[in-house]
Amino acid sequence: MPIQDYAEIRAEVAKLCAGFPGDYWQKLERESAYPSEFVNALTEAGYLSALIPEEYGGPRPPPFAAGAGLEGGQRSGCHRGGPPAPVFIMGAILRHGNERQKRQYLPKIATGELRLQAFGVTEPSSGTDTTSLKTFARRDGDHYVVNGQKIWTSRAEYSDLMLLLARTTPKDEVAKKTDGLSVFIVDMQEAAKSGMTIRPIRTMMNHATTEVFFDNVRIPAENLLGEEGKGFRYILSGMNAERILIAAECVGDAKWFIRKASDYSRERVVFGRPIGQNQGVQFPIARAYAQMRAAELMVAEAAGLYEGGETRGEGANPPRWRPAEAWGAAAGAGARPRGGSPFAEKCEGGRRSREPRLYQVAPISTNLILSFIAEHVLGLPRSY
Repeated sequence: MPIQDYAEIRAEVAKLCAGFPGDYWQKLERESAYPSEFVNALTEAGYLSALIPEEYGGPRPPPFAAGAGLEGGQRSGCHRGGPPAPVFIMGAILRHGNERQKRQYLPKIATGELRLQAFGVTEPSSGTDTTSLKTFARRDGDHYVVNGQKIWTSRAEYSDLMLLLARTTPKDEVAKKTDGLSVFIVDMQEAAKSGMTIRPIRTMMNHATTEVFFDNVRIPAENLLGEEGKGFRYILSGMNAERILIAAECVGDAKWFIRKASDYSRERVVFGRPIGQNQGVQFPIARAYAQMRAAELMVAEAAGLYEGGETRGEGANPPRWRPAEAWGAAAGAGARPRGGSPFAEKCEGGRRSREPRLYQVAPISTNLILSFIAEHVLGLPRSY
C-alpha cells in the first residue's frame, strides 16, 4: 500500500504528540524518568495494539500502518523509550502462540490492561551471539525453573509481561547450535515474587533499560510459546517485523532533524545573510534528505513484502541498515549549523543528537546486518 495512504494515521499521531512538547522530554531527561503519560496516551489511542486482529480485540491494520504511527511519533519529536516493544512482542504471540495464549493475552494488551512488555534476549556474555546465551530453563513437573541473567532489557521495570529466550537443552546436546532454545511468556509480577530481580542501568540518554536476574524463577509450562527447542526461529521471525518498524522510526527521526535544520538555517543570520544560503550548510541537509527518502522507500517496500507473507531476513535487513545510516546523517546535518548550541542541556536537538548511535548497535549491530547481506544475499563466505 502506498506510503501516502497512511497520512491520516501520521496526522492523528502528530496531534497526540503535540501534547508532549520538547520541555516534557527535557524534564524527563533531567529526572531520568519514564514517559508514563505518553505511553498511556498511546495505549488508550490504540497504537500499541496495532497488530492485534479484530477477533482478539484489536484493529489489526497492515504492519506499515503501525510503522507509520511510530514514524509519526518520532517525526513529531517524541521519544522511542516506551512505545515500540509491545508491537513486536504481540506479533510473536500471534504467530507462534496457541489459541489459549492468544485469548489470554492479546485482548488484555488491546484494552491496555496489560500495558507493556519486555524482551529478554541479550546477555552479558553473548550479545549478538544469541545461541551462546546461558540462561537455562529446566523442566520441573508443570513448571520450568529459570536461572540466568539478561541485560539491556528495556522497560522491564514498567512491563507486565516479558518474552524470555532461554536454553532448555544444553548446547553440547543439540545437533545445531540454534536448537534447544525456547521462548516463554513471563508474568513479571509473579516472577518478581519467585526470584526475579531488576537492576536499572544508567545510560547517557533516558532509555529505561535494565539488567534482569533469574534465581530459580518458576514459570508455568503452559507459558511456553510454541514448541520447546524451537525458540530461536520464533525470535528471528519477530525480529524481522521489529527491524521494519524500527526502520520506520529512524525515518521519522531523520525527518525531524531535517525539518529543524532547514528552519534554523533559514532563520539564522550571520554576516548579513541566512546561513542556509551557504552551500556548506545546504549540501549536508540536502544530502540527508536524499538519504532519508531512499530509506523511506526501502521501508515501504519491506513492509509491503512483510504484509504479503515474506518473513526472510533478506526483506528486513537492508531496510533496517539504510534508515539507521540516514538518521545519523540527518542528526549530523541538524546539529552542525547550530555550532555549540547542541551541547547545552536546553537544546532539544542536542538531546536528540545523542540518540542515533543507539540504532547503529541495537537491537542489532549494523555491521552484523552487512555480514548477513554479504553471506545470504551476495553469497560470500561466512565471516563469523
